[in-house]
Amino acid sequence: MREAPAATGPDLSEETLSSETVYAGRLLHARLDRVRLPNGRESTREYLVHPGAAVVIPLFDNGDVLLERQHRYPLHRDFIELPAGKFDPQETELACAQRELKEETGYTADEWQYLATFYPCIGYSDERLVFFLARGLRHVGDGPDHDEFLEILRVPWQEALAMIGDGRICEGKTVMGLLWLARYRQGGAAGR
Repeated sequence: MREAPAATGPDLSEETLSSETVYAGRLLHARLDRVRLPNGRESTREYLVHPGAAVVIPLFDNGDVLLERQHRYPLHRDFIELPAGKFDPQETELACAQRELKEETGYTADEWQYLATFYPCIGYSDERLVFFLARGLRHVGDGPDHDEFLEILRVPWQEALAMIGDGRICEGKTVMGLLWLARYRQGGAAGR
């Protein structure tokens, strides 16, 4: 994981005084912490503990991108997304990306490149999303989880960007990943 830039101003850190789990689910845990603020006063912080996830941007040799459509229960609608999944305990970021690409889409990749790490919900979660570019795609067979129902889509690159513009792609990690990659392909830097 990339280190945060060094602080250049006043110390804004908060000291944890106590911490309790108020809900422990299969995926998320809700915590309530009591903290000491930079001015010495106390307050509380509520947040979700998330294991983090790998996000894959799978590109075919001709530039098409592999996407998936799936139903997301909290919003009761389907979304077009990049393949992604949470880290299992003791699993490396790359191993997770490779596993999720194969499980969700039936594809493997010969080339993997780390792109970036983003934190999508810093106000209420510690979730981190680690993005990888996958090339040299080969279909090896489908293997989704028993409770996962997906439609796999092969979309031309420019069409995928147009889908962001017209709202057909509106899911955060997918918008973030595709626009970041568009910038990178135009000469931006990547790496750790």
